[in-house]
Amino acid sequence: MSLFTVVLLAGLTASPVRLQVSTARGVVVIPLWSEAGQGAMVPLGPLAQAIGGRIKREDEWFVLATAAGEFRFLAGTAIVGDGATMRGLPADSHRRGDSLYVPLAFVAEMLADPLRRAWNWNPGTAVLAEGPAPSALLIRPSRTTVGREERSRLPNGLKPGHHVTIDAGHGGTDPGNPGLYFPGGLKEKHVTLAIALLLRDELERRGVKVTMTRTTDTLISLSHRAPRFCRSDCDLFVSLHVNSLDRRSGYTAVRGFETYFLAEARTADAARVAKMENDAARFDPAGADESASGGLDFILKDLQSNEFLRESARAAELVQSSLREVSDGAALDRGVKQAGFAVLTTARRPSILVEMGYSTNPADARQMTSRNGQDGIASAIAEAIVKYLQQYDRKTSDAQRVGES
Repeated sequence: MSLFTVVLLAGLTASPVRLQVSTARGVVVIPLWSEAGQGAMVPLGPLAQAIGGRIKREDEWFVLATAAGEFRFLAGTAIVGDGATMRGLPADSHRRGDSLYVPLAFVAEMLADPLRRAWNWNPGTAVLAEGPAPSALLIRPSRTTVGREERSRLPNGLKPGHHVTIDAGHGGTDPGNPGLYFPGGLKEKHVTLAIALLLRDELERRGVKVTMTRTTDTLISLSHRAPRFCRSDCDLFVSLHVNSLDRRSGYTAVRGFETYFLAEARTADAARVAKMENDAARFDPAGADESASGGLDFILKDLQSNEFLRESARAAELVQSSLREVSDGAALDRGVKQAGFAVLTTARRPSILVEMGYSTNPADARQMTSRNGQDGIASAIAEAIVKYLQQYDRKTSDAQRVGES
């Protein structure tokens, strides 16, 4: 590699020290602030002035109102909402006095999102320019091409065409649990959506087609989530949730993750978790619940004679094993469990429910609301799903060879 190439690469990868905003009114230069391990941070106030926006305060939230939409930041977290989704940023937003500093990635990834057609971003010069990028330069989201006969396997060994449904628990008028140790204003519904969107991206990068039950803060009936979004072409239904405990002696010390599949609860704690999550049915519109509660026994008996029960248990085992790799150790592995979750009762495909941690535990809450923690959880679950699909491919290939012999 030439010295010129080394210098060029160094210049492109170094954190910029200023942001230039170019509009019809002229160019505004905004000094950036950097902190070790955080990267470049943009002061939200000067950014708002430069792009013709304004800052509003709503309790603990900082709201940036622009012509391209509103963006909501919660100081001390990596969470940002755009009115439709809650996303994670590479670092936490920092409050310094009355000012909020947000990661430069917000400018590059959200404000200059080509789909908004409001701003375009030049990473080489750290210039944010008014107006959409030239169409020839628009960066389109990558999509894995599947189903081509000439590509019998993806680079990770998967057969093309796998389809997984990701369900972000709760939503809309159903907040889920209140999130005792989540940063102010965040509820279970926000955290499950943020991690579900990251999980979608991780799976799509691995060549898996993903259907989301929700991508916004909206209410979806428990009885509609599996049957409407995970049909016959769906290989696995994965529902994401956050655990919590009622106040009692030592309850904030309990932490860890567990993965469920549908069967009769074998422990009082499993029954407690199912009851807590099933309570979301009270938010369903009248008549939305298509599965009568009295039919649970029939559903369970039907599943017990069905291969999907074994597949669900195997997927749950792989998720637990993978999450252990990104946790503080095996002590946090609360194991694979079974219970009668309403959201799983209508699934006629392999299905699991992941309780990613406790919002009533400070350490678990930090992990589920930090960008690094969310990335780790999403990546671990994605790896487990790919392993499950690889095993499924091998099993079906072996069965096919036996049938042909």
